[in-house]
Amino acid sequence: MSLISPAARDALQGFLEHERALKAASENTVTAYSRDLADFLSFMGAHKGAAQGLGPLKEVGVTDMRAWMAHTRGHGVGARSLARKLSAVKSFYRWLAEREGFDPTAVLSARAPKYQRKLPRPLPEDAAIRMIETMALQSTEPWVQARDVAVLTLLYGCGLRISEALSLTGADLPLGGTLRITGKGGKERVVPLIRPAREAVEAYLALCPYPCERGDPVFRSVRAKPLSARTIQKTMEAARNQLGLPASATPHALRHSFATHLLNAGGDLRAIQELLGHASLSTTQAYTAVDTARLMEVYAASHPRA
Repeated sequence: MSLISPAARDALQGFLEHERALKAASENTVTAYSRDLADFLSFMGAHKGAAQGLGPLKEVGVTDMRAWMAHTRGHGVGARSLARKLSAVKSFYRWLAEREGFDPTAVLSARAPKYQRKLPRPLPEDAAIRMIETMALQSTEPWVQARDVAVLTLLYGCGLRISEALSLTGADLPLGGTLRITGKGGKERVVPLIRPAREAVEAYLALCPYPCERGDPVFRSVRAKPLSARTIQKTMEAARNQLGLPASATPHALRHSFATHLLNAGGDLRAIQELLGHASLSTTQAYTAVDTARLMEVYAASHPRA
């Protein structure tokens, strides 16, 4: 941070507060922005030969951006990570330009390197069901068995993120036909709660030895603390090893499975976008690519002229 001027540091903090307060960015996102932008500002200081105040920052040009991107790639940063860092820089410059009244075109016109987007890796339908069943075999405590089954049933049955499932509290009880979920960026959505998911949670609550008042987490650890995502990840790792499933069989893969299996059954892409809480339809469209990739594999393996 030594090559970041006080004015630039203040601007960075102002931007982070803006993202946290007005954009409802998660702490993980704010931390990533802070790290990426500090690196960018430090580079510009070294590149220009002095800590960059707001004046020089307004004058960052195309060649400066190219130098920063080359420097970043030269330190082993991959194309995907560089694209993320560039996105953070552009967000910062949009905010700064609006605040300070300058033209940020040179920064905003910088193009991210192309990279191959990773496709979601869902489980086949039978594997998803076997995974949920096998989770119940990972503990000798009936309430823990019911807990783990309930969590995975919410992921696969409702398309929740693991963080969303574990954020449920007594205020969400008693369960009805829908769940109101607060997802990334504080965005709310309402998802249908299918009967197997509701019954799985109710079975867990009937066995759980800890009370669940309005402010209490629904899912608890064996020591009555809020259940951590890591606990579910480790238990699922043991279950997938028993089933001979790949390392991609994670809690998030069940959310992918929810979307892919809905799409395969004729689900509308826009509806699936709403159920998943995706801000952009392009994110949801990745599932159509999965379906196409699988179709081409079948084609290559079975077509008589392939």
